[in-house]
Amino acid sequence: MGQNFIACDRGQEMLLPSSLTDWLPEDHLVWTVLGAVEQMDLDGFYGAYRANGQGRAAYDPAMMVALLLYSYAVGLRSSRQVERACRGDVAFKVITAMAVPDHSTVAEFRRRHETAIGELFVSVLSLCGEAGLVQVGEIAVDGTRIRASASRDRNRKYESIVTEILAEAERVDREEDERYGQARGMSCPSRCVRVRGGGLRWRRRGSGSSGSERRRWRQVRR
Repeated sequence: MGQNFIACDRGQEMLLPSSLTDWLPEDHLVWTVLGAVEQMDLDGFYGAYRANGQGRAAYDPAMMVALLLYSYAVGLRSSRQVERACRGDVAFKVITAMAVPDHSTVAEFRRRHETAIGELFVSVLSLCGEAGLVQVGEIAVDGTRIRASASRDRNRKYESIVTEILAEAERVDREEDERYGQARGMSCPSRCVRVRGGGLRWRRRGSGSSGSERRRWRQVRR
């Protein structure tokens, strides 16, 4: 009798739950953030956009607020990281309803509404603390995990944490803008190519020290 393993067939076709609300467990932090945002007064955000609907359509401020609040709560500071998470992380897909805001859009929204976002973030942390989620959820600031106290002056501590988080987000974005320009950054290297057509084919090419040795890996779904 051979070895027994759970199958790992990435080519298996399947149907995901028809509703995004079924993609995550009921106790996931995303629902707390979304629920909190629903209760918030976002008139100041909506007031910054044209009331007549002219011009290019913008992402719903409520969605963008939830996206940033959740991103910073789980430790993502880089707008490029947020964009990548929207492409591949289920929780982020739930927040954006499968939309993928560009990193420049994410950064510009934060800069445009930084003060208001900071105030809302403090409110969310306070709500999470009252709900026992931020006993917390120790919050990551620049790689350091800070335990958020539930004492009476916690809001003042939250304000300090949020100020650091927003400053860190701006610093990271500016550094990555200088490094990558308008590019998304951290993309797949050119020698690693995904080719579509005739099934799913992966091809990777590399060269040895002499430049003459070539290696290729291919995986084909028939």
